[in-house]
Amino acid sequence: MIPNSTSSLELCAGAGGQALGLEQAGFGHEGLVEIDRHCCSTLRLNRPHWKVFEKDLRHFVEQDAVHFKGVELLAGGLPCPPFSIAGKQLGDSDERNLFPAALDLVDIIRPRAVMIENVRGLLGAVFEDYRQQLKTRFERLGYKADWRLFNASDFGVPQLRPRVVIVALRKEIADAFTWPTGAGHNPPTVGETLHDQMAEGGWKGVAAWRKRADDIAPTIVGGSLKHGGPDLGPTRARKAWATLGVDGLGIADAPPAADFVGMPRLTVPMVARLQGFPDTWKFSGRKTASYRQVGNAFPPPVARAVGEKIHQCLSARRTMHSLQAAG
Repeated sequence: MIPNSTSSLELCAGAGGQALGLEQAGFGHEGLVEIDRHCCSTLRLNRPHWKVFEKDLRHFVEQDAVHFKGVELLAGGLPCPPFSIAGKQLGDSDERNLFPAALDLVDIIRPRAVMIENVRGLLGAVFEDYRQQLKTRFERLGYKADWRLFNASDFGVPQLRPRVVIVALRKEIADAFTWPTGAGHNPPTVGETLHDQMAEGGWKGVAAWRKRADDIAPTIVGGSLKHGGPDLGPTRARKAWATLGVDGLGIADAPPAADFVGMPRLTVPMVARLQGFPDTWKFSGRKTASYRQVGNAFPPPVARAVGEKIHQCLSARRTMHSLQAAG
């Protein structure tokens, strides 16, 4: 655990986007749970000191949860397909829905705060009853739950990427929490963000490309294990990328060469930067596995912004209790 940090347990950690953002916000991870072996390798590659549990969350709840009583924050990005507009939106009927397991874990370890990220589809009318069920379950466990829809672009990330964040806090501290409001200015464009990476191969057309790529990126998608190789999404998404001068039909192995002509494809490091990852964060596995990890990630800057507000809430209450005890 990092010095002077607040303890956390990360669920469905993926490639570490949320975990990294929360680390930057002052949280030290006591454990991270992730079932995908490539993601686990990425977590271990970047943070060898993190304790990674490579297993199904439901098995973790049954076998390991009891050892994490007292952790202050329980956070995670639960699987999106049960609620995604791109899927069948089966919700609680989808076998991939891990909200029940996450709530069982809350019941066991009783953290002071919970933070869960998911797709915008969770706010759809079809899931109104399910959202109420979640709020009621949190209420019975002693928490006040609320949610917000955030766009990553409001936090300096050069893509739209709408995501729902659920925050639940113990009732006695809930009033000390406030939601982040964003950076207050536009993020850099795709051209501004990726210019130096596109120029690494000496591409002569990089200056013209930078001018063309004068907007933020469409939402980056990671795809699923059931589909083929990496690309930047369906036809509509690829058309949006084309307006920025990017070929969205695949992911390149390297930046364009000096004599390249046409629309370049992005590399995995370029996509990672568009997701808000620092260039120092490396992804384990071959191109397809690496791209899926990046595409499915929660942008670290958004996680950091929410995490800082949770950390402030926990710290404020901790300080108040210390003063009361001293008095």
